[in-house]
Amino acid sequence: MPETTPATPARHEDYGFFGPESVTWKVWSYPTSLTVGFQRAVVIEELDPNLIAAVDATQGIYARPRTRYDRTLRYFSLVAFGGSRETAKAADVLVKVHSKAIGTDPVLGTPYDANDPKSQLWIHLTAWHSILKAYEEYGPGRLSEEEELQYWRECAVAAELQTCDPADVPRTRDGVRAYFEQMRPTLVGSEIAQKAMAHLLDAGVMLPEYPKALTPIAWATTQVLRAGTIATMPHWMRRMGGVHQPRVVDVAVKPTLRTAFWLMNANTDIKLAVLGYLSPATRPVVEPVFRGIEPVVPEVVTPAQARERYGYDRPADAHRDLRARQAARVFGEGAAPSEEGLLESEPILGALR
Repeated sequence: MPETTPATPARHEDYGFFGPESVTWKVWSYPTSLTVGFQRAVVIEELDPNLIAAVDATQGIYARPRTRYDRTLRYFSLVAFGGSRETAKAADVLVKVHSKAIGTDPVLGTPYDANDPKSQLWIHLTAWHSILKAYEEYGPGRLSEEEELQYWRECAVAAELQTCDPADVPRTRDGVRAYFEQMRPTLVGSEIAQKAMAHLLDAGVMLPEYPKALTPIAWATTQVLRAGTIATMPHWMRRMGGVHQPRVVDVAVKPTLRTAFWLMNANTDIKLAVLGYLSPATRPVVEPVFRGIEPVVPEVVTPAQARERYGYDRPADAHRDLRARQAARVFGEGAAPSEEGLLESEPILGALR
């Protein structure tokens, strides 16, 4: 029987793009995913010079780290667990939001664009790989060969919500390894990248305010999460990012986090309470799934079907006029990009402040 609460959460319209038989739901619903997995993803992403140029230009991760965390986590959760209508709308508005993340990379001196397919593929694969890596290290362990192949097929489905080409998504573990090796020469551990990585490794910057009496507990928790995230990073990435951690810490943190996440996963109320504390905007997306509440129509749809139903273009083709206007402002007039899309995104992704 589905779990119920006095305030039963709103049902999704449908299962979205995956559903209860998916490996995505199995992996992403484990508490490793939206904690260590997500932190690992956002830390590693900063090694891409184009991405960090956009991040540094806005200063959003420093000025409002908590809302950035909340909005980004909500978006990834929509992709994995949300209904097709709301997720397709979120993917469409995200193209508008990213249209303002353009400029000239201060390190390389080349143009960058957050909607560039290569940048989107990097973000997408880093996230899906990190979520799986955290699940393997601190959760139930490796998937079966069949499940892993299904996971990467589902990763390609999710890529249809980005501006990248789903055909570029590797379908095997070896293919993913080859992708990161291919990317390695293009990554840069610049000063701004290392600064951002150090900042994002401090999970405390994303916590809401808490009583001073809880400071020791909060500090200890964030230190364990930091150590756990670093322990999943290959040493070449650590060196590039200026991140150092003794091997003994890598080893010691594993049983601690495996036990903590197992205990958290054993109780849905606790799991949702922790998630609601960390990311209030994400809880309404995942709660119906975690509680086994069926959607209004229990069907899985494809991103292509969703776009046809709700009238959206493929992300790669969406909002070309806006993107051209933003490019003209930034590269032609030397002006700042407009804020178009940001306010529109608040009801969908959460408040900016």
